[in-house]
Amino acid sequence: MKNLQFAITQCALVALCALASLLVSSSASARGVYQEPGAFLGQAFGQSPPEPKMLWLSQEQQVAAARILGHGYAALRVRYWLRDGRSAWVLDEIGKEQPITIGVVIEQGKVESVRVLEFRESRGDEVRHAFFTKRFQGAGLDRQWLLNRQIDNITGASMSVRAVTKVVNLALYFHEQVRG
Repeated sequence: MKNLQFAITQCALVALCALASLLVSSSASARGVYQEPGAFLGQAFGQSPPEPKMLWLSQEQQVAAARILGHGYAALRVRYWLRDGRSAWVLDEIGKEQPITIGVVIEQGKVESVRVLEFRESRGDEVRHAFFTKRFQGAGLDRQWLLNRQIDNITGASMSVRAVTKVVNLALYFHEQVRG
């Protein structure tokens, strides 16, 4: 009887260890560099991307950026690339605890593409897939500088969804600022 109980306990421990190992390995795999910024810009502009430019943020623009993000925006300048009404932005926003690097291409005031370039969180990387990023295509801003469409959450990735949505909103706002 004791041998049977010991065997059952051992099997349960092995099963728990296997499950824990699977959970740890799957959550660790969420982190990654999915595309380098240079490759992203190459996709946005072809073989020869334009030279980067700087948007120096006025006090008013910093306040608007903070309103969009829901927290202060520390940067005084933002790098971007612009050619023929198309701009590209590589911006970071915190997901749960770590920054997510996101590339956004805007054409004539509408989102053309969104790409998660680097994901540093342990979970929530579903936002890097096309089924999610395509939701932003064609989005623009309303009169209050907010995204003009609702982006649905992904279960288990709520904070990552919010981070990507904020960055897209911010890139659209910045595009409007440099477009004049």
